[in-house]
Amino acid sequence: MKISELSDRSGLPVQTIKYYIREGLLPKGTATAATRAEYDGRHLHRLRLIKALREVGGLPIASVQQIVAAVDDDAVALHRLLGKAQYALGPRAEPQPEDSGWRAARQDVDAVIAELGWRVVPDAPARDLLAQAFAALRGLGLPIVLRDLRPYIEAAELIADHEVAGLLVDEDRERAVQTAIATNVLYERVLLALRRMAQENASARRFDLA
Repeated sequence: MKISELSDRSGLPVQTIKYYIREGLLPKGTATAATRAEYDGRHLHRLRLIKALREVGGLPIASVQQIVAAVDDDAVALHRLLGKAQYALGPRAEPQPEDSGWRAARQDVDAVIAELGWRVVPDAPARDLLAQAFAALRGLGLPIVLRDLRPYIEAAELIADHEVAGLLVDEDRERAVQTAIATNVLYERVLLALRRMAQENASARRFDLA
């Protein structure tokens, strides 16, 4: 297909596609003349991945370049590839090692992960994100008790198992990363919306006796 058709099918302007080629995010097409090239399904799939990373994930070009390079490197295992994509996404929490409350919260997070036996690397951004939430809850006088966390842990495990199982259905690395971005960003909004509506329903059933 010509670049104009690639533009129509991907939903991206021709100039944007040319920019991605210059930046090394998208391979060059097969030259058919001095100023013309042909593109195929591989280019379309790559553009869809880039579009997901940029528009859904909100990632800068530098992060997209790193992920695309990992996709193209078969030596990068799928688990590590998906980790690169997930770790590039927000939100993030800045560590505050000088704050005793934050340090205590981070120790609690590490203890919970160890208790669960989860395989999570020490520098995973989610550790600091959870520590920030723990510290804020304690600041409001709300203690962190594993028993109270259990429903959230069980829900998280159930959702994660469902999502990862879906990723392993095929071996298309680009599609796996694209799906991971969509589930991490869009389905987190789905989960938030469902949780809030479920809360409203539970409150109505318990308190709104009329």
